[in-house]
Amino acid sequence: MRKMKDSGVAWVGAIPEDWTVKRGKFTLKLLNRPVKETDDVITCFRDGEVTLRTNRRTDGFTVSVKEIGYQGIEPGDLVIHGMDGFAGSIGISDSRGKSSPVLVVCDTDENKRYIMYYLRSMAYNDVFTALATGIRVRSCDLRWNKLAELPYILPSLEEQNQIVLAIESSTSKVDALIANVQAQIEKLKTYKQSLITEVVTKGLDPNVPMKDSGVEWIGKIPKHWNMIRFRFIAKITTGNQDTQNADPDGMYPFYVRSPIVEHCNNYTFEGKGILMAGDGAGAGRVFHLVNGKYAVHQRVYRFYDFKYMNPVLLKFYLENLFATVMDYGSAKTTVPSVRLPMIQDFPVCVPPEDEQLKMLEVLSEKTNKIDRFIAVKQTKIEKLEQYKRSLIYEYVTGKKEVS
Repeated sequence: MRKMKDSGVAWVGAIPEDWTVKRGKFTLKLLNRPVKETDDVITCFRDGEVTLRTNRRTDGFTVSVKEIGYQGIEPGDLVIHGMDGFAGSIGISDSRGKSSPVLVVCDTDENKRYIMYYLRSMAYNDVFTALATGIRVRSCDLRWNKLAELPYILPSLEEQNQIVLAIESSTSKVDALIANVQAQIEKLKTYKQSLITEVVTKGLDPNVPMKDSGVEWIGKIPKHWNMIRFRFIAKITTGNQDTQNADPDGMYPFYVRSPIVEHCNNYTFEGKGILMAGDGAGAGRVFHLVNGKYAVHQRVYRFYDFKYMNPVLLKFYLENLFATVMDYGSAKTTVPSVRLPMIQDFPVCVPPEDEQLKMLEVLSEKTNKIDRFIAVKQTKIEKLEQYKRSLIYEYVTGKKEVS
């Protein structure tokens, strides 16, 4: 067992006796490369990948009109996201490109991957969150002047190389386990979706006489069902609140274009409603079935005053089938959006009321069971992620010795 000494760094504790502690300004070198006209934008994502943003997705970006302070990035540069670094947005670029000044771009004479893992361990231990000075929730403010003053725990370069190999060997095995569990979750989600689609378009009786629905992507439906356009199923309106109206201490739920529920100080609606995101990354997604007093974002559709369809069953129907309409008729813009006629003309399969209640009972029971299975597997992934973080911490602080 090797001898240890106090590092003088609270979150690190004891380190091997032959390791050193240096400030960032003696460990890292801040880069400020020029931008080339042909450069595309590079982003540092929360999973640690630093790459051209078009390598991850092709739309949904905010485009800067004036690229003030933009800098060049080369493959191999160490990159720390100034606002999302707390969440692990720290990595090594795989591309040539440019970025806004929110990314801190560095070089070092140490092993860059070792420094990357050390910085991520800082993030996972809330070191960066403690440095936050702004009011933005779940963010930090990692400028160079702060990174330059932070302490860095450094073994010899040879041991850094060994640590990186050990970390990547160990975490790759954990990542394989996570990928396997995630694949199981995706299979459960696919099964849940197919179950809902089957029930809301075919019913519960496999022997019932069928008829053509008149809608290509629905196919045949039970003969005694009706097809009704959405405009006759529910009234449609939109919210009138903006994101800036959110107040964490507000007494009313404020529904925005995501599963997240904010709060605000006033309400604009009361009663049952189904809420659908009107644009953005979640366009066409149904995130909430609500009741009581609440506020709604101006880019969110609210459906209410339901006829012919139980609102809970209708939510199941919309969640699973409206995406088809989005694929067929979404506005071809940089950010997808839902147009009112797409909703008004959306075809709905309407069973008799008593049959709806039986369908809802079956769906609630089966989907709740699937959701419980998914939750168990999500917990398993969270534990594996935590184990991976603890491995990195033990290696970069010398608690775990490389063989």
